[in-house]
Amino acid sequence: MSSEATQGEQAAQQGQVTTGEVTPAAAPQLRKLRWGIAYIYASTNNTMIIITDLTGAETVARVSGGQVVKADRDKPSPYAAMMAAYKAAQIAMARGINAVHVKVRGPGGYGLKVPGPGAVAAIRALARAGMIIGRIEDVTPIPHDTIRPPGGRRGRRV
Repeated sequence: MSSEATQGEQAAQQGQVTTGEVTPAAAPQLRKLRWGIAYIYASTNNTMIIITDLTGAETVARVSGGQVVKADRDKPSPYAAMMAAYKAAQIAMARGINAVHVKVRGPGGYGLKVPGPGAVAAIRALARAGMIIGRIEDVTPIPHDTIRPPGGRRGRRV
């Protein structure tokens, strides 16, 4: 035990172990962060990613799942959402935004209110593209009373 303590003291005296020095792991924290907002709309038919500045007034990047895949059936897939988020992140980072707050939205209304299959994949792709993720918020519109579903009083007759 005493030999380990003396080795640590010797290393500190020689200047090998210093505190307060910037390590490579802490280097990304020193860069200037320019924040934006990433709106992810994930329905069962498509996934749309819109990145704006912090006020939400200026659109920086706008990509949907249909822009990155050929077949219509692939638009809501997690793969299409991942590719669209990566493309939007590249555009946003080229324009100077390197950190985003994420707002995820589902369809809302009278049906299912959960986001589609591409929401989680889009968030992960934004993080893997090098963007710093701030807050993740669900902004799906939820009616507090309800809205009248289509089909009339007796429902849809099949």
